[in-house]
Amino acid sequence: MGVELSEYDISYLPRTTIKSQALADFILELIGMSVEHTSKDQMRLLHVDGSSTIQGSGAGIVITSPQGEDLEFAIKFGFKASNNEAEYEALVIGMRMAHEAGATHLLAYSDSQLIVKQVEDAYEAKEKNMIQYPQQIEELKTSFNYFQIVQIPREENVKADCLSKLASALEDCRTSHITIQYLSKARAPLAIQRITSGEDWRTPIIGWLEEGHLLENRWEAARLKARAARFLLQRGTLYKRSYTRPLLRCLSQQKGVHALREIHSRCCGAHANTWILANKALRPGYFWPTMKQDAKQLVSKCEKC
Repeated sequence: MGVELSEYDISYLPRTTIKSQALADFILELIGMSVEHTSKDQMRLLHVDGSSTIQGSGAGIVITSPQGEDLEFAIKFGFKASNNEAEYEALVIGMRMAHEAGATHLLAYSDSQLIVKQVEDAYEAKEKNMIQYPQQIEELKTSFNYFQIVQIPREENVKADCLSKLASALEDCRTSHITIQYLSKARAPLAIQRITSGEDWRTPIIGWLEEGHLLENRWEAARLKARAARFLLQRGTLYKRSYTRPLLRCLSQQKGVHALREIHSRCCGAHANTWILANKALRPGYFWPTMKQDAKQLVSKCEKC
């Protein structure tokens, strides 16, 4: 049961299993005697994905060192390839790259059930253009002291998936240099945003933090200053400080309710009670003052909950 200390904005939650952190250790524990002498300090991780589109085909490859550093590659193919061929090409290239990087122990991840099962000899490759790939993989396995391939869901292979789609979409990457940047908000001036979005609970806090504007009532002004100390304004976006979580992005009530509806009906895939629903909105890093009340109201209107 969760215990909330609202005065200090501290919440206690029972620890739950984190798949992404435990997956490699879990596999090492289960795959048997062949890994008994394999040091985790030697293990490199390989995530691969292939993509075939009208524009072309390509591979996404992510090699993770034992220290947790990623090498990321988007490789454009200069030849036609089906989806399965692109998946295999990604694995072959990734294994070669890992070997060249000095890997002796390799744990590979792919979201293609067909490729993983064929590499494991659970499925047989019958097409002429596919038979060569399992043979190549067998030859490449001899380059490593230990090799294992594991099928994972697509949502756990996001980096490689994005890189493969990027590579397949490029018409010609021989002279391309792509810089990827993160844009946290639209470049429209803050004053324009206020006019179009309207005022909400964030407006007085932003006014104080940005321009030193206070309310006319002295008591309300003092209360605003004390409340604003728990918030941070970065590049026009308001965040709530938290001792137990990263900065929480502040939403208007309208956008907050929309986020709750998305979580409740579609994103979760199942109906949830008030406490669970509100905390699921906190996990992606969202906050607005009435989130628990809004969650309670939403759940009360749902006939299935």
